Amino acid sequence: MEYLIFARQVVTGPGGQRLRDGAVLVRGERIVGVGPRPDIEVLASPEATTMAFPNGTLLPGLIDCHVHLALDAGPDPVTALLDTDDADLLIGMAERAQQLLESGVTTVRDLGDRNGLALRLRDSIAHDGVLGPRILSAGTPLTRPGGHCWFFGGEVDGEAALRELVRRNAQDGVDVIKVMATGGGITKGGPPIWQAQFTTAELRLVVAEARQAGLPVAAHAHGTEGIEAAVAAGVTTLEHCTWMAQDGFDVRHDLVAEIVAKEIGVCPAASPDWRGFAQRFGPERAEEMFNRLRWMADQGVRLIAGTDAGVTHAVFNGFVSSLEFFRHIGLSPAEAIDSATVEAALALGIASDTGRLSPGYRADLLAVTGDPLTNLADLRDVRLVMSAGRPHTPPTKRR
Repeated sequence: MEYLIFARQVVTGPGGQRLRDGAVLVRGERIVGVGPRPDIEVLASPEATTMAFPNGTLLPGLIDCHVHLALDAGPDPVTALLDTDDADLLIGMAERAQQLLESGVTTVRDLGDRNGLALRLRDSIAHDGVLGPRILSAGTPLTRPGGHCWFFGGEVDGEAALRELVRRNAQDGVDVIKVMATGGGITKGGPPIWQAQFTTAELRLVVAEARQAGLPVAAHAHGTEGIEAAVAAGVTTLEHCTWMAQDGFDVRHDLVAEIVAKEIGVCPAASPDWRGFAQRFGPERAEEMFNRLRWMADQGVRLIAGTDAGVTHAVFNGFVSSLEFFRHIGLSPAEAIDSATVEAALALGIASDTGRLSPGYRADLLAVTGDPLTNLADLRDVRLVMSAGRPHTPPTKRR
């Protein structure tokens, strides 16, 4: 199929680079032309389907770097997971993937599921026409016995078990290895959120095994001790990175410098309900945490967008709310969009394939009414979302 798509403006690159009265030409799964409308029109075949958004903006499809499709975002997602068999769970995961797509998300990184269900859904979307974004799946995340997210089935103890699970995930075809470097909030009876679960040597082993398989490593790390071990091990991304200690926060400026030097991406995984989190956590403590992220960005840390969708209050159609968190800590609309497009693609290792509108790239894009470079909330008015050249109009926008 071939599509010729016009818009009042086209976002072509980082920092809010835009083209007035622009057009994008798509053939099959790829973009073949981006430029001024008259220049692109002449490249289209007579059979091309034309789509026009005279009051809108075309921009790269959004990337949610941290989701859990196996969790339902309800009041007790872990119990719901444990009470649901794989067949019904897969149906729910497909529904949640469609919600993400309809909110403008064309790539998601699923950082932990059960029994390889996200891999099955990934392949169904890619090859069987199931509606949803491209999924980068971590499969089964590594954790200690009884550790954070033990319920996904990835409990390991000792070097041999660590190697075995990384290799098994690789053989299953995962896109990324996920390791729980510290405790977490949703695991009842698990280790404290600030407590490290693995030593530096163990994490180095995980990273070495993953690299041998050509895979990046994402480390869930709230506590400073776990952050330090993950950075020393050379992980690809840090998830959350809240600098928690037993008695408050412990920010290490030397570690921030090392994160920058090693080009480790940081995904705060800000819930769409980040405002509610601030009230529950305490406004002053929350602002301390939020301002620290702004400071990290000023130091050169690559912040990337993610929602932690699936945990309580983190719904699958609230990505724009999570981007508004970046506005809250002082990033511009263009910087917030970059965190979900070009910067996310760089951190995830897919920057040669997606994250911008350019010839040769996957046809991952969306059209919205208005100008999100001025008003980020305009991203909510999705008129078209295209993933790998397959167009979809959200039901509420159909005429």
